[in-house]
Amino acid sequence: MIPEEIKKRILPVKLVLIDNDAVLTDGRIVYGDYGDELKFFDVQDGHGISMLKRAGLVTVILSGRKSRINKRRAKELHIAKVYQNVSDKLAVFPKILRTFKVKPEEVCYIGDDLIDLPILRRVGFAAAPANAIDEVKTMVNYVAQKSGGRGAVREVTDLILKSQGKWEQVTERYYR
Repeated sequence: MIPEEIKKRILPVKLVLIDNDAVLTDGRIVYGDYGDELKFFDVQDGHGISMLKRAGLVTVILSGRKSRINKRRAKELHIAKVYQNVSDKLAVFPKILRTFKVKPEEVCYIGDDLIDLPILRRVGFAAAPANAIDEVKTMVNYVAQKSGGRGAVREVTDLILKSQGKWEQVTERYYR
C-alpha cells in the first residue's frame, strides 16, 4: 500500500534524475593495474530504468565524478543524458529542467550524499537508498529499504510505476 502523500508527489513525475555512485552503483570503485576502473551496478536497477522508458518517463544521470563506465551503462539502458564531473549539481539543475521541459515538481531525484541535498530539497519526489547519509535520509520523501547498487533504484522505479498506474502496462508482456 502506497501512502497517499507519497502517491501525490509521484503522480506528476515525468523525469527521474539519478546520482550515480552509491545510488546506481554500490559505491565501490576498484582500480586495476592498467588504469581501468570497475564499478558494480545492479541488473534489476537497470531493468527498472528500462521499464520507466517504456512507460514514457525520462531518466537522466547526474554524477559528481566522471567515468567512462557511467556513459557505457547509460548507453546500455538508453538513458536520455548523463551529466558528469558536476561539483555543483544545483547549478546544472535548471539546465536539466529546460532541456527536458519539466518543472521541479515533475522530477524525482534519487541521491545519497551532501552534494545531492540542494536538488533533493527542490524536486517533487525526493528519494534515497538505504545507505544514504543520515542528513539525506531526513530530507527525502522516501528511503528505500535497499542500498545503492543493490536494488534501491529498482525499488523507487517500481514505486513510481505503481503509483502512476503504469505498472500493469509495462509488465503485461511478462505474464503472457
